[in-house]
Amino acid sequence: MKDQWRIETQAVQGNYEPKPTEPRTPAIHQSTTFKYDSAEHMAKLFDLESLDPMYTRISNPTTGAFEEKIAMMEGGVAALATSSGQAATAFAILNICQAGQHVISASTLYGGTYSLFANTLPKLGVNVSFVNPESSLEELRKAFRPETRCVFAETIGNPGLNVLDFEKFDALSKEMGVPLIIDNTFATPYLCRPLDLGANVVIHSATKYIDGHGTAVGGVIVDGGNFDWTNGKYPELTEPDASYHGLRYTEKFANLAYIVKARVQYMRDLGATPAPQNSFLFNHGLTTLPLRMDRHSSNALAVAEYLEQHPAVSWVNYPGLKSHPSYALAQKYLPKGASGVLTFGIKGGRDAGIKFMENCQLIALVVHVGDARSCVLHPASTTHRQLTEEQQIASGVSPDLIRLSIGIEHSADLIADIEHALQASQN
Repeated sequence: MKDQWRIETQAVQGNYEPKPTEPRTPAIHQSTTFKYDSAEHMAKLFDLESLDPMYTRISNPTTGAFEEKIAMMEGGVAALATSSGQAATAFAILNICQAGQHVISASTLYGGTYSLFANTLPKLGVNVSFVNPESSLEELRKAFRPETRCVFAETIGNPGLNVLDFEKFDALSKEMGVPLIIDNTFATPYLCRPLDLGANVVIHSATKYIDGHGTAVGGVIVDGGNFDWTNGKYPELTEPDASYHGLRYTEKFANLAYIVKARVQYMRDLGATPAPQNSFLFNHGLTTLPLRMDRHSSNALAVAEYLEQHPAVSWVNYPGLKSHPSYALAQKYLPKGASGVLTFGIKGGRDAGIKFMENCQLIALVVHVGDARSCVLHPASTTHRQLTEEQQIASGVSPDLIRLSIGIEHSADLIADIEHALQASQN
């Protein structure tokens, strides 16, 4: 029956079923360890014969409640929560990539992800080729190598705000026999479910809309359970794992093989574990996610339409606008709304941008998006400052670009604040 619930109901009720007299809200299990009655029970845990809590670095009941809910909302088979969105991205890749192997990624990425792919992964021997997601299928094929292990992209590019052509990328990954990994942070499972569109693994920075209130840092990987890891390219999942007495993940765990391996191998060894308190906050955040995403999206569209007519604005970038290059894709893949982030070019360039940000009163200058409270930022000098100018342009960042993360305040108050700041920026 739960599988037939609509996502709004899943967000509220999730997969948590309290017994009589138990708290209706999942409790915070702020403990590193759990008590057992026998060595046999513990042996089953460490032999992966039991799914009971083992150690909070690997599993915790509070974190488990969050994982179950987000997996349900994304339509996946299981999830693994991490200490940050960056950790989720790194684990998702490293779980199936070793030194000497290769990843294809859309170039329109969050700056931290771009840096991870361009600088850190190559130090580990995993090379990444960046492709323009607007390229033809024929052009994208040319990026493949025999050692390519996955394709990576974002549902809504950050900060370029291009909407991914899922049909094209699904066809590409299936043709090449590799999984499609999608960062769904900006869209959330309420606005888009990539697993329904051909993706195999979905990741989130839970720090953003899932939390929604700027209180906790975390990430999550959702396994679609819909990729054939036995196609001959992924021996790490099909061949014996010496650290678990020769266990074969696909043989023992079937369509859970990918997420189990990520948990008991990478989380065990690298330990990017979310605090139970943060998992509690993420679970709470999911409860109101559909309501918030409706308001984020409607407010952002109202602000974008206002900016599009303003004389101090040279361009506006929001997928919900009919003038946006991704408008058709947004209507196809994001029919409930295009999320809460937009960018625009301010006349007067960098200097005017600084004046604009300093004169916003309701909208705060912070390094964040996805908050219930509206935020403003100049990416070229902050989140993307580690990139060269050429890399910034490839990621969709220009010197005059202002990013707004539109919250759930009243749209009229937001527009009034923006009007005041725009006037000040031109003086």
